[in-house]
Amino acid sequence: MKKVVVFTGAGVSADSGLSTFRDADGLWADYRIEDVCTPEALARNRRLVIEFYNKRRREMLAARPNAAHLAIAGLEADFDVEVITQNVDDLHERAGSTRVTHLHGELRKLRSSRDPALIVPIEGWEQPLDATAPDGVLLRPHIVFFGEAVPQFDHAARIAAAADVLIVVGTSLAVYPAASLVHYVRPGVPIYLVDPGAPDVRTIRNPLTHLRERAAVGMPELAERLRRESQPE
Repeated sequence: MKKVVVFTGAGVSADSGLSTFRDADGLWADYRIEDVCTPEALARNRRLVIEFYNKRRREMLAARPNAAHLAIAGLEADFDVEVITQNVDDLHERAGSTRVTHLHGELRKLRSSRDPALIVPIEGWEQPLDATAPDGVLLRPHIVFFGEAVPQFDHAARIAAAADVLIVVGTSLAVYPAASLVHYVRPGVPIYLVDPGAPDVRTIRNPLTHLRERAAVGMPELAERLRRESQPE
């Protein structure tokens, strides 16, 4: 069974109504990264950072998986599928994907401010300001802030290296180190890009097919194409 690795970004969840970061009307149009998404911001203005992620969590819980999420989950019926996502929402899981690696953290989890490995789930959308972890230290969002290491990157790189097909959907390929995952794919492995824009593909040397559609349109089309091509003649 072919191994299909799907690497997703904010464009996948945009069709569910969740704000992206980098578009003109995205999250960073209303917030400065330095104010809500750095360790220094959390230390300086804990209330603002917690409120920012509470708002995002509430938006996530109100959203529903779209056709792109469902198409990706549906690939599991015919392929060995793993998802690597830059997104911190849980829409892939709610759509039915069973193996999802979150590079940048998860909104549905909190962690100890002292021990990154001490991770706990959160029910609902609201993290109280004074909530503490089992080690007695204040909890923080389980989010990889700017300037922090990406602990799941090596695991994700190993997944990409094992791919027979790589699908890149809804990402600008501008956020590193995540964007460099396309370079871990073995030579000759086909890469399919689903994005209406113009992600930076100048360093990709593998066979590349670009479907210039938004995720909810292009991903179902690509899923059907892969199924047809996998059928014996």
